[in-house]
Amino acid sequence: MVLIKEYRVCMPLTVEEYKIGQLYMIARHSLEQSDEGEGVEVMDNKPCEDPVHGVGQYTEKRIHLSNRLPYWIQAICPRVFYVTEKSWNYYPYTLTEYTCSFIPKLNVLIKTKYENNNGSTENCLDLCDDELKVRVVDHVDIAFDDLTGKHYKREEDPKFFKSDKTNRGPLVEGWREIDSPIMCSYKVVHASFEVWGLQTKVEEFIQRAIRDILLLGHRQAFAWLDEWYGMTLEDVRIYERQKQAETNEKVQYNVNPPAVNDVDVTPAERVES
Repeated sequence: MVLIKEYRVCMPLTVEEYKIGQLYMIARHSLEQSDEGEGVEVMDNKPCEDPVHGVGQYTEKRIHLSNRLPYWIQAICPRVFYVTEKSWNYYPYTLTEYTCSFIPKLNVLIKTKYENNNGSTENCLDLCDDELKVRVVDHVDIAFDDLTGKHYKREEDPKFFKSDKTNRGPLVEGWREIDSPIMCSYKVVHASFEVWGLQTKVEEFIQRAIRDILLLGHRQAFAWLDEWYGMTLEDVRIYERQKQAETNEKVQYNVNPPAVNDVDVTPAERVES
């Protein structure tokens, strides 16, 4: 049985505001994570179209993360290890798939929909009866759920952040019941790793990792509100392209470090040469 979890992440934003904030957060977060020696490499980013959902944006990324995996997974992975992310963004609906050529039995499928409410829609993504029977709903609180110590920054803590541009925040206990505006990101995650003896352990690890990423990313999207608020979609697309270029350069430099006689050459100089 594939482990199915539905994460509901509320934000003190409207769905339209979140569209900009999410793109800004992902681009900036990816660049910051690449400073740690690994990160996200953007392989493709282009418009796409679906007969049901209309015009959207397709992205394909390589997530280099071997050093971030538990030791029991690192033991069976090659040194240069990455997961492929393919995403179809038909906002306010998105579909994201994660696969790994080295581990063909690993598959993660995430369906997302955004609504202007506080997580009260019981079947936002139209799951069938069989899926509903095994679904576990997890309400993620960006202000009061614990964040791992290495990622915690007081300036990104919604309990302390106050927006100068919008006057929103700090968030207090029960904020999801009293704050306005409010929207919710509904994410249904199917995590599958069909290997006997490891299935439950790996699927639970994947779900924990996804929850941690959702908590951190949404906290940052709110804490960075004054930096992206007022941007148009074109503004944030330009920002996204700039950050993707910087991120790719860092990731390629870290995955393919310079030879000994090139150690004094910067990544930019390597690209120019």
